[in-house]
Amino acid sequence: MPPAGPPAGPQTVLLAEDDRAIRNALERALTLEGYRVTAVADGARALAEARRARPDVLLLDVMMPGVDGLQVCRELRAEGDPTPILMLTALVETADRIAGLDAGADDYVVKPFDVEEVFARLRALLRRTTGPAEPNPPAPAEGAGAPAPAERAERPLAAAGLRMDPQARRAWRGTRELELTRTEFELLELLVRNAGVVLDHATIYDRIWGYDFGPGSKNLAVYVGYLRRKLDEPGAPPLIQTVRGVGYVLRES
Repeated sequence: MPPAGPPAGPQTVLLAEDDRAIRNALERALTLEGYRVTAVADGARALAEARRARPDVLLLDVMMPGVDGLQVCRELRAEGDPTPILMLTALVETADRIAGLDAGADDYVVKPFDVEEVFARLRALLRRTTGPAEPNPPAPAEGAGAPAPAERAERPLAAAGLRMDPQARRAWRGTRELELTRTEFELLELLVRNAGVVLDHATIYDRIWGYDFGPGSKNLAVYVGYLRRKLDEPGAPPLIQTVRGVGYVLRES
């Protein structure tokens, strides 16, 4: 069965790409896929449009004249804008990808890309933002009241010296609070919930991104490396350990 397209709505995409051929091709493909697309040619116009229209997702080229994609990310995140951002980049070095993540991007696609990969990553970002549609809950029995807020609240998580509050989206190692991006938080939450269990690459990709990008993808390794930089402390063993050829596990050595 082919993957479902974007939810009914339609959802809005702000596309910023200075290459006219790529911009026009992506705008046509996204429109045919069911998205409502606003396409601009530079970062300054992307910032103005993002502030004006509040799209559901941004698709930004990294290397644009004047205000580039990284600066757009930084400015929107500094303003507290949580809109998911997918970067388009011709830069393939890990350090370049980390720079994008550090700027506030949620994911990236390396040029040249397959448009189906762009669609899959957009769907994954939008699922994480809006979540699947929930059916209407059954009506309570006569005389039964709504459950108390305390009954619905999720308890904080704890493992390997880490504490996480999923509802508040806060995390600590010891007394030190961690500053995590959306994807970093979700990856760490998955590892904490499965502390001591080795999670393979395919499982992590499916749970975090909703799509397995294949054995050649370095996306997961980049996020794990960046998360380690925020977690690990001098003289202490690493909390996220690599199981070569399989995946990753959270545990204290």
